[in-house]
Amino acid sequence: MKKSMILVLGLAAIMSGCSSKVYYGDAQAVETKTVDFGSTDLQTIASDMVDSMMKSGSVAVITHNVRPIVFVERIKNKTSEHIDTESITDTISTKLLNSGKFRFVDMDRVEAVREQLNFQNNDQLVDKSSSIQFGKMLGAQYMLYGNLSSIVKNAGSDKDVYYKMTMRLMDLKTGLIEWADETEIRKEQTKSFLGL
Repeated sequence: MKKSMILVLGLAAIMSGCSSKVYYGDAQAVETKTVDFGSTDLQTIASDMVDSMMKSGSVAVITHNVRPIVFVERIKNKTSEHIDTESITDTISTKLLNSGKFRFVDMDRVEAVREQLNFQNNDQLVDKSSSIQFGKMLGAQYMLYGNLSSIVKNAGSDKDVYYKMTMRLMDLKTGLIEWADETEIRKEQTKSFLGL
């Protein structure tokens, strides 16, 4: 009995020594754990695209004394990785909206809005004087869209990953591209002979 008790206590001591610690990190800090797409890459790409758009002469013209309505199409992932491009799209949209230069329509939520308007206009529980009528929504004047692509090169144990983000702002009435730009990120990984 004593041996089993000592064994249990010994195991408990070993297990408690193997516990992990969790702490909050700085969400804005540079993380370079791997060559895979990460949070720093997302923040860099979103900032580069928004800064470029805000400095554009053509964007200054279309936002002079007016806040145009923009539809943002989700960024297309043309990489070989699973990348949450909706998160990139959300970050860019939020930064542009907070600039005070643009207004947005959210096409991902149109069906939910349609259901709510159907309820407001067709249900006996809703006071008709407070319901929003169909056909009052504003349409987008511009569409913002883009692609994220990558090129991966392996040479022995070394790996090189190149990411390129391209974005365009299209006038929906004319089809003209009012702004376009791209930003790039290159990440390299080298491993020593012993993997250290």
